[in-house]
Formats: sequence, structure tokens, C-alpha cells
Amino acid sequence: MSLDVVIRSVLSALFISSVIRISTPIILPALGGLIAISAGVPNMALEGLMVVGAFTGVVVSAFTGNVWLAILCGIAASVLIVWLMAFFHLHLNTDLFIAGLAINLLCSSGTVFLLYTLTGDKGNSASLASLSVPNIHIPIIKDIPFLGTVLSGHNVFTYLALILAILVYIFLYHTRFGTHLRAVGENPEAATSLGINVKRVRMIALLLSAVFASLGGMNLSMAYLQLFQRDMAAGRGWIGIAAVHLGGRTPLGTVLASVLFGFSDAIANQLGSLKIPTQLVQMIPYLTTVGALVVYGIQKKRAAQERMKKYQRENIDQLAEKAVESE
Repeated sequence: MSLDVVIRSVLSALFISSVIRISTPIILPALGGLIAISAGVPNMALEGLMVVGAFTGVVVSAFTGNVWLAILCGIAASVLIVWLMAFFHLHLNTDLFIAGLAINLLCSSGTVFLLYTLTGDKGNSASLASLSVPNIHIPIIKDIPFLGTVLSGHNVFTYLALILAILVYIFLYHTRFGTHLRAVGENPEAATSLGINVKRVRMIALLLSAVFASLGGMNLSMAYLQLFQRDMAAGRGWIGIAAVHLGGRTPLGTVLASVLFGFSDAIANQLGSLKIPTQLVQMIPYLTTVGALVVYGIQKKRAAQERMKKYQRENIDQLAEKAVESE
């Protein structure tokens, strides 16, 4: 395939549709990470929770034949695991980052063990007749050229991700509990003095983040594919954490950052058809993540320098005023 063909395909409706599809398993855990970090408890276990959700959804759907029950069980499994992490952190004072890394290792190895126990295969669940969620074709819009290809025909999780992004914004900025949650994240001591139960708020924030992460995982195993693969999240949980920071810890910014990472992944897929070493193509999404974090770090440093300069100017002005008064 020539470069001209790749460029034309990037400008097509099918490519934009693929960006939306690829961004979904990043948007969902990123929104969960946003809720957790807004409460002052960064959830470093998003990657593992995605894997658990993906595995549980596939297994339950294969053995019960009910896709909706499988989704509920996938959510329940991730919530149970993050509750364990939250209990150790909030009540036993375990370091949150170490607990998160431990959960990631547990989920990665635990799902492989259970997969081998059930199927005799350590790589994937192809032997299980698992189900997938339906695609939704929006009436009227589906018949509109270009727009129908872009907006219609996506799976349930994609539309759910867009709806949840709006709900997260409303939850954080237009509900009483959302205000309490952000207050706990900004100043837990002040929140405690106002009668807010900090541990309770942070527990709920971590549980909600697990719900979002599990949905992202099941999007991979029950929509993007129709099976579970070992370490299926493939770094999307970590990219979701990066999207939260790059997006300025806001719902809109987090979604846009997630779409940026999804775009880089889609570009990598397109470039894979050219005579470019596969290793270089596969590096694109992760290089984008590193580059985005570098830009975020530079912006944060500049913002801190501007605040310091403003603080110094205010102090100089105050000293000048006192000098004038003393004369």
C-alpha cells in the first residue's frame, strides 16, 4: 500500500470511526482514574482491573449465555478486587502505589491461572463460546452519508463511554457528593473539619473507578474481540492514567486526551500496511504517551513558575506599600 492511499484512508469516515472505537477502552478507565484522583487516591490498578473485567465477562457469558449478566459479573469482580486494595490502603495504611502495583500483578497472573484451569490454554479463551455485546445502529443518522459511518454502528460500550463522560462531569461539578469528593482530594483535613467522611468518600471513588475500568476491559473482550487474551489491556490502563493528567484532570480534557491516544493507535494500524519495521509502528502509541506527558510536565512547570512570579510581585508590592506608609 502506498503512502497516498494511507493518507486518503486517514481522511475517510471509516478511519474516524475506528478512532472512536479504539479510543473507547482508553476513555472508560481514564474516566475512572479521573474520579479516583479527584478524591486524592490515584488508582494505579486500572490495568489489572481491566484484565479482570475482560476475563470475567468472557467466562460468565460463555457459561451462562447471558451477555448482560456477564457485564454485571465483570463489574462485580473488579469492584471486589479494588475494595480489597482500598481496605488495605484506607484502614491498614498500606501505600496506595505499592498496593496498586500488587493488584496489577495479581490480576495478570491470576487470570492466566484461571484461564489455564478452565481451558487448558494460557494464551486465550478461543475454546470458550463467549458472547459479544450488540452494535447499535441509530435511526435516521445511520442513513446519512459519512456521518452515519462515523456515528452509527458502534458497540454498546462506545456509546456508554460518551454518556458516562457527560455524567462524570455532572457528578463532579454539579452534585453535592461530587463537591465533597473534590474537596477531599484538594484538602482532606479541611474536608474532615466540615464533617465529610474522607475514608468513605475515597472508598466510593475507588469503587467507581473499578466500575469504569471493568467496562473498558469488557469492551476489549466482548466488543473489540470476542475472546479473552493474556494481558489483554496491553497498557491501556496506564495510558488512561496519562490521559487524566494530560487532560488537566477534567472530564472533557481526559476524553480529548484519550482520543489523542486512540488516534495515534489508529495511525499505527494504518502505517502497518507500509514497508515500515513493525517494531517502530507498535511504538507509536507509547511514544505519543511519553511525548504527551513531557508536554504536560513542561506546562505544569511553567504554570508553577508563573504562580511563583505572581507571588513575588505581590510580596514586592506589599513591601513597597509598607515602606511608603512608614515614611
